[in-house]
Amino acid sequence: MSCDRTSAWRQLQDHYDNAGSNFDVRRAFAADAGRFERFSQSAPHLFADLSKNLIDAQSEDLLLALARETGLEAHRAAMFAGEHINNTEDRAVMHWLLRAPADADTPRRAELAQVHETLDAMLAYAEAVRGDHTITDVVNIGIGGSDLGPQMAVLALGDFVAPGKRFHFVSNVDGHELAGVLKGLAPEHTLFLIASKTFTTAETMTNAQSAKRWFAQSGGTDIARHFAALTTNVEAAHAFGIDKTFGFWDWVGGRYSLWSAIGLPIALAIGAEGFRAFLAGAHAMDEHFRTAPLAQNLPVRLGLLDVWYRNFHGFTTRSIAPYHSALKRVPAYLQQLEMESNGKQVGANGKPLAFGTSPVLWGEPGTNGQHAYFQMLHQGTDVTPLEFVAVRDATHQLEGHHTKLLANALAQAQALMVGQADAGGHKNFPGNRPSTFFVFEKLTPEVLGAFLALYEHRVFTSGAVWGINSFDQWGVELGKVLARDIEPRLASGDVAGLDGSTAGLLERLRPR
Repeated sequence: MSCDRTSAWRQLQDHYDNAGSNFDVRRAFAADAGRFERFSQSAPHLFADLSKNLIDAQSEDLLLALARETGLEAHRAAMFAGEHINNTEDRAVMHWLLRAPADADTPRRAELAQVHETLDAMLAYAEAVRGDHTITDVVNIGIGGSDLGPQMAVLALGDFVAPGKRFHFVSNVDGHELAGVLKGLAPEHTLFLIASKTFTTAETMTNAQSAKRWFAQSGGTDIARHFAALTTNVEAAHAFGIDKTFGFWDWVGGRYSLWSAIGLPIALAIGAEGFRAFLAGAHAMDEHFRTAPLAQNLPVRLGLLDVWYRNFHGFTTRSIAPYHSALKRVPAYLQQLEMESNGKQVGANGKPLAFGTSPVLWGEPGTNGQHAYFQMLHQGTDVTPLEFVAVRDATHQLEGHHTKLLANALAQAQALMVGQADAGGHKNFPGNRPSTFFVFEKLTPEVLGAFLALYEHRVFTSGAVWGINSFDQWGVELGKVLARDIEPRLASGDVAGLDGSTAGLLERLRPR
């Protein structure tokens, strides 16, 4: 049943009209001394405070009823059983299996054995490269999920990166990016990783061919030693000159692939033990999502809160502000995860939806964001829920810095909620602006793995309630198809059949 035709949806709408639309979280705290305890919870490796959100016990109870009416629990069970819930591509969705230990109790034993065979081989290779002191630079060439995830994680786990190794990430087909990276490298000290499931991705293969030419022109020898491929197209990789390949499966979507061989840069950075810990943290969150009752299930509570905000409050965006510089690429990673998964206007049945789906997700690290866009969050005409991520323990020894950082995070969350009305005019802060606060004790591979898995299952939850397929991305394809038509036109000048704007711009952009 479509979510907007359920009994719970109608009750949620009535509740919003009668109470939710003018809910004031400040009054809620004044009336309920236990609000923080009710709307916060621990989950594997992290803590989340939801108490500053525009939600009460009745709205959460109705959202849980909505989840049950729309079949969330059955959809979750189907995913963990390996059923083909990616119906438009007729595929299973089993990125969770990449995190499962070898002795896990799962009906997908054959696939699990393949996962660990590949994982063991990949980690053995990673340890060999980490021990090879002639390799000082690793260049990952990919795009989308083959770039954002590994890049984000290597940066986030910088305290665990092997000394003597530098990591570079190239994704843009704009040659300025690759040229800038190559400028500081020596071929005899560089390892290139070509990350493309099909080994045909246009941007990735353009960059790969250019890297190969640079390697040869700069005196490099032994392509087989200095290039490895993360792909299922072994034949194409061999034709390129690559012998070392690590594959993955069609049930691993691109934005969920950092747990697979696509995570080789992460393993090279933090080592086999660190990578296994990264997987273990995610697996712990998988088990929490799979087994915890809905009312105590953190990904479910967050996903349902997203539905409440998007479809009843009408909030179209959500911002995330990690108060840790190493997490600076987390907003971009989560942006792809959510917007590519749930940015759909038709349901899994192919019929148009009568309600909004994915919000726009965006953000910057604190405290930089405070001096950039927080003005709008505090005093703008639109309400934007904000999510803080704070790490309790710093790893640096610089006096006073971390206390100031945490104080800023706490103060901003407080200011968004309480506001400031007595100043009046330009100094009036309306307050009652919602926020969620995540707390990590430390930033470790386990913690990062758990947080990313939490977000995956959160997106799954809202997508399941909306009745969409969160695991395809057909919207990515049309522009690629048209680009193949336009590229030769830039050389020939042929504008036949093009619309007036595209024809005019093509003429402006043609090389002179």
